[in-house]
Amino acid sequence: MKISNKSCVDFVNQLASKEPVPGGGGVAALVGGIGVALSSMVSNLTVGKKKYAEYEESLQEILKKAEELENRLIKMIDEDAECFLPLSKAYGLPTETDEEKKIKQETMERNLKIACEVPLNIVRACHESIKLHEELVDKGSRLLISDVGVGVQCLRAAILSAKLCVFINTNSIKDLEYVNRVESEVNELVEDGVKICDEVYTKVEAIIIK
Repeated sequence: MKISNKSCVDFVNQLASKEPVPGGGGVAALVGGIGVALSSMVSNLTVGKKKYAEYEESLQEILKKAEELENRLIKMIDEDAECFLPLSKAYGLPTETDEEKKIKQETMERNLKIACEVPLNIVRACHESIKLHEELVDKGSRLLISDVGVGVQCLRAAILSAKLCVFINTNSIKDLEYVNRVESEVNELVEDGVKICDEVYTKVEAIIIK
């Protein structure tokens, strides 16, 4: 059974076990998926309301984008596990001879890059999802404004978590051109994403807490 198809209880139990997957990357993908799902919920419960008729077209577009991002993030729970397992096996390769050391280094380099790709894509997807909440905070029903705040906080946690999952791998990669390119993109997206999350949450708090 795919990890993403497990019940909440089974997912948490496997997460807590000695199994190597799911780990932080899978959790980041799941939390990101939950965050963007809340943007779908808010949009679904706002569309068709006369009070928000001027935003109908925008809300329909948010729904379309959110569904695609939800599917992408949930799929990445399993992709992260699939990409991590070869790396975990590579750590156990022998290093008795110079030839074995060379093989292990080459295998590690290749699998570290593979392991970077999914959390990098989680960062990208979370950033796109955060932008949806940036719209919703002004266009969604005020009765659901707390859900916008919860969603954006989930995405804030997810994007920061995915960043760690990228950097734990880039720290060991020898290809500096690759490392600089990946880390630069991640830092830029995370900095912008966290800034938007904080702005959206501040708006939500101002509406709810008088």
